[in-house]
Amino acid sequence: MDGLVLVLTALEDVTADMVITALNELGAPVARVDPADLGNGLLFGARIGAGPSAWRGRLRTPSREIELEEVAAVYYRRPTPYATRFAHLPAQQRDFAAAEARHGLGGIVNNLTALYVNHPAAVTRADFKPAQLQRFAELGLRIPPTLVTNDVDQARAFAGEHGPIIYKTFRGLPPAPDGRAGAIWAQRVDLGTFDDSLAVTAHLFQAEVPKTGDVRVTIVGDQVFAQQITTPDGALDWRRGDWEDLLHTPITVPGPIAIALHRYLASFELVFGCFDFALTGPPHEPEQWVAIECNPNGQWGWLPDAPAIADALARVLNRKEAALHGDTTQRG
Repeated sequence: MDGLVLVLTALEDVTADMVITALNELGAPVARVDPADLGNGLLFGARIGAGPSAWRGRLRTPSREIELEEVAAVYYRRPTPYATRFAHLPAQQRDFAAAEARHGLGGIVNNLTALYVNHPAAVTRADFKPAQLQRFAELGLRIPPTLVTNDVDQARAFAGEHGPIIYKTFRGLPPAPDGRAGAIWAQRVDLGTFDDSLAVTAHLFQAEVPKTGDVRVTIVGDQVFAQQITTPDGALDWRRGDWEDLLHTPITVPGPIAIALHRYLASFELVFGCFDFALTGPPHEPEQWVAIECNPNGQWGWLPDAPAIADALARVLNRKEAALHGDTTQRG
């Protein structure tokens, strides 16, 4: 019998649903848990000491029990933040309870002897845009001239040198008090709007790429999936509009680009990643591909090749395909 695949994610996660369906089709045993359900239907106990050097014990949900030593792979998707579970508590109690849960339960489920896709520590390391751009450059990929600053004089000088320039956020907007999510899309900025308020926090400015199109490249293990994305209105940031209006065309990733992306994932100990590129000319020419960013836990369920991506993830998690990108197995 194949080892158990543990899926760590929130209750409502259509992307995880697709992977679970693919795992079921492979006959792989799978269990879904949201760690933030701790104390609200989720109980756990784990021991370590003399004998095996791995945590042993179980997670218990209202519907099943999961033996930790039976977990062979972990699909770390998008679990609910622990702080959400304790939002009803006063701030000090909330922060204490969330930290204890993260270091206790999180310290267990993030350190199993299992394959992680992707391990949350690897996701955290790879989630910083400055680190991404530096790694792209180290691997010989073309990137836009970029400035990270809170200095208005440097921002003005950069705009004077590289204009037109765009601004983009590092992380996006947190949820509003009413719980609604917001977004700030990549946007052109006017040098005349810069003032000393820039000093309040960090900003990311880039030279605008004169693109002819956008490409989303999704890599799972050794498999590469790529779609060219076209917006009906030629928007600077294709994410800002109705995703159902986007036009998708399968595209072949040039060999040198694909090799660099595999090396990128290996350097961060990732099995999976979603890369965004801007095209500046014929797509068969590697020098026309400008690397923008990599989301190590990116969305892909909206893509035309989503069923194939789900199958590829299921096969890696079920050890039907090699992970390839470094040793992504954690050992307790």
